Formats: sequence, structure tokens, C-alpha cells
Amino acid sequence: MTEFQVTATPATPFKQEIKSVTHTFVSDAPKEFGGGDLGPNPHELLLGALGACTSITIQMYAQRKGWVVKNISVKVSEEVIEDPNNAGKKLSSIVRDVKIEGDLTEEQIESLKVVADKCPIHKIIDGPSQIKTN
Repeated sequence: MTEFQVTATPATPFKQEIKSVTHTFVSDAPKEFGGGDLGPNPHELLLGALGACTSITIQMYAQRKGWVVKNISVKVSEEVIEDPNNAGKKLSSIVRDVKIEGDLTEEQIESLKVVADKCPIHKIIDGPSQIKTN
């Protein structure tokens, strides 16, 4: 089980200190929402996690295959759109633009892009998941 502790203090109400087992980092709300903009906001962290996980998954797969990858760029964006299956409802549409450079054939590049969907963060966001609040 992966576990994080998130803490806020009244002096900086939207600044969140996030602690994992080995790292501490900050998230905050933008100034226009009353935050101090002292770190990425939660949406940015989520999209950044997806981008990082995608790149790491591609790198690991390429390394196992012995393929030479020189650069991976993952641009992640999100927009709220109309849900085509539920009139009047909205949903988040997340798009990853993955660019891979290296001594690779087009088939290898396409295989790596397919592997991108196997990243654990992609599976959490896209697949069935459960969030409980205690």
C-alpha cells in the first residue's frame, strides 16, 4: 500500500505539505483562489503524475527490450467536455501527447505508445477505483 500524509496549517490554509516515505513536497492553490501559489495545484500534480508515470513506463519497457530511447516528452492536458453518454453532464478529457526519439523503428515507437496505457497512474485514472473517506 502506498501512503501519503497531507498537512495544512491555518497560517497558509491552501498550502499543503505532502509527505511520502522518503520525500516532502508542497501543493497550493493559485493566488486567484486565495492560495499562495507556492507549488503545483492538485490538478497539476495529477496530470504531472500521469506524465511522469507514462515516461517511466515507456523507459522501463524500452530498456527491457534493449531499445535505444534518447528522449521522451509527455505533454498532458485536461479539459472539461460534455459527456456524450449523459446529456447535461460533464466529464474530464485528458490527452497525452507522447513524443519518443531514439534509434527506433515506427513499429517500436507505436509499441511504446501502446505501453503508455499500461502505466499504473493511467490505470487508476481510467479504470474502476474506489475512494473511501474515514
